Amino acid sequence: MRIAAVQHDIVWEDRDANFARLAPQVARAVGAGAELVLLTETFSTGFSMTPGIGEPVGGPSARFLAAQAAEHGVWVAGTCPEIEDGEELPHNTFVLAGPDGSTHRYRKLHPFAAERTRFRSGTGPVTVEVGGLRITPFICYDLRFADVFWEAGPTTDVFLVPANWPRARRQHWTTLLSARAIENQAYVVGCNRVGDAGDGTHHAGDSRIVSPTGELLATASGVETIVLADVDAAEVAATRDRFQFLADRRG
Repeated sequence: MRIAAVQHDIVWEDRDANFARLAPQVARAVGAGAELVLLTETFSTGFSMTPGIGEPVGGPSARFLAAQAAEHGVWVAGTCPEIEDGEELPHNTFVLAGPDGSTHRYRKLHPFAAERTRFRSGTGPVTVEVGGLRITPFICYDLRFADVFWEAGPTTDVFLVPANWPRARRQHWTTLLSARAIENQAYVVGCNRVGDAGDGTHHAGDSRIVSPTGELLATASGVETIVLADVDAAEVAATRDRFQFLADRRG
């Protein structure tokens, strides 16, 4: 399967503007052969803590992803703030929309800093089989917690990690993406935004796709672009067969 990470800027708290900007970028990724297109964390709003930023489950951001998936016949994913019925605070929700109309959700386990008081935590990893690949999403700050990747690792071929990772800690981002791939012998796709957020935070992008052996398959600098690579479950299986250290892991 060919996966594309769309490294893009975000118009702060303006969903319609972001939908208009992102639709052509999804089309470009599909034109390059992508069968799964990954957008960034909070692709439609930016990493906003503004009260009321949440939307209903299946709201405008999820509908945008579903519409893109249906139009192009591919899988499309990103995260958005979704509020479940009866709750006051939203989850930072990863939405994976399929070309068949199906939708899968993962809710961020580790809210970051002020996000802890404005968003709810999820309850655990979610793994979805797509085109013969076992795909597990995590979101931005989750990347710092190896244990949740270890928990999902044995039944995962590809980790997807959309982010709003700040430029000031870009070395952490690139190092941890490689570490999670190497220690779990799985592909890792990191999709980070570029540009400046409404709160003044700067983002450098550094989106990348890392192989199960830690090889850098594709990467990008700090501009809007698309990162593409082919991933193969057989390569994960072969890597784990050659180096059988997952069985020796403790804890």
